[in-house]
Amino acid sequence: MSMRHRGAVIFCCSERLVPATPGPVAGADRSCTDLRQFYTSKGFTLSGVPQTEISGEHLRMCPQGPTCCTSTMEENLATLSGRETEGLIREAGRSLQAAFNALHRSFDTYFTELHSHSERSLQDTLSPLGPLYSQNTRLFGGLYTDLRQYYRGSALNLDETLSEFWSRLLERTFKFSAPTDVNLSEDYLECVAKQQTTLRPFGDIPRDMRTKVIRAFVTARSFVQGLIVSADVVRKVSQVSLSPECVKALMKLVYCPHCRGIASVKPCSSYCSNVMKGCLANQADLDPEWQNLIDTMIQVASSFSTDPSLDVVLSSIPAQIFEAIHFLKENMDTFTAKVYQICGSPGETGTESPTRHEQKGKSGFLTASEYKPSPTAGIRLEMVSNLSSKLREMRQYWTQLSVALCSKMAAAGANQNNCWNGITKSRYLPEVMGDGLANQINNPEVELDITKPDMTIRQQIMQLKIMSNRLKSALDGNDVDFQDASDDISGSGSG
Repeated sequence: MSMRHRGAVIFCCSERLVPATPGPVAGADRSCTDLRQFYTSKGFTLSGVPQTEISGEHLRMCPQGPTCCTSTMEENLATLSGRETEGLIREAGRSLQAAFNALHRSFDTYFTELHSHSERSLQDTLSPLGPLYSQNTRLFGGLYTDLRQYYRGSALNLDETLSEFWSRLLERTFKFSAPTDVNLSEDYLECVAKQQTTLRPFGDIPRDMRTKVIRAFVTARSFVQGLIVSADVVRKVSQVSLSPECVKALMKLVYCPHCRGIASVKPCSSYCSNVMKGCLANQADLDPEWQNLIDTMIQVASSFSTDPSLDVVLSSIPAQIFEAIHFLKENMDTFTAKVYQICGSPGETGTESPTRHEQKGKSGFLTASEYKPSPTAGIRLEMVSNLSSKLREMRQYWTQLSVALCSKMAAAGANQNNCWNGITKSRYLPEVMGDGLANQINNPEVELDITKPDMTIRQQIMQLKIMSNRLKSALDGNDVDFQDASDDISGSGSG
């Protein structure tokens, strides 16, 4: 359902409703044929349904007066009006859920293609390393597997994962560069690996890559989680049952004209607004936190284009790894001397300078600054623009829901003097209430206890608040605990 569709809502003056007297009727012999046909079309039997109008003192929801409805019919139609309105609310919710799922699929496809492209470019970028790459493909591929699993929601600590990668890479590069007659035990290599953070053998590259990769993956994962949580909130709230007071008001709005013999007269739009604002008061209370979450998600979507953009960060991972190894090879003598001081001499002939592979392939080294990722800027801008515009359309969903429902039920704008006002065919005078539970204290159509909010909806408001905070943390590059959501994200195709 498009939230751009705005039903006609007419705000009137604040005079109280003046009860109108029913118009003259044709007497007790007025036929109920039309109502009988309508009633059976709704799936009810004709048992007990009057052939002609009866006196209406028994009516409890509709205005009393000559009618074709019995008490049983009134109850049946009230139940039906509630069921049908709940169906419309669920239908609107399913439409919004589908929109969130479509955004999820769109972003997931974009992100996984960037990730896969970066992984595929590993071989081209690192092949000049020769055996150091070919004999350690599992180490490099393992980094991408870990990053993919993190994005999917697994409980990996990204900082530790990256730190472990650089430690293992240092160990393999040092071992590969050592002379063949030097004995490097597992314990000795473990000591070498521990120097990754203290001696900074790869220069500033691991730290620079860590900052950018963590920010990229934390925001990507939290954005996906935001889409999932939003769709789930819509699903749960759309299934909340309408109150008995709301059902009575809906009966009066929708089906009392049928009992009254004026089935063709549609409800006044302001009248419909008051009924729906009363019925959906709790749902409208989602609005502040809902808008906050949508705004934060738009902010996160925009961050995917902010320098360094998501596509550039992912595309440059192979080149940064290559440049880091190049830096170490260039400074291997200095690093080795420091390692010997800390870890001791690895073997009896350890005085030989371990530069066996340094000269090989030195020409043709590629630096990260020279590495040009695939030209995906156009795709990125289109994707971010699409995400942002679609999210903006969803921003006022909970306050526009009553408008959307009344656009299906109520009279068009020009007919506000000849519409059903709850008593007769005339203008509706009471003012239209505001949105949310607190604003329903004087709602003339739906009786509500504003001190007793719906607890299911309150829980969903809290979920929105938690998700907004997670997204704001992600914007700052701070990892957040998604362990509770890993099951939801793993099936990242549809949310």
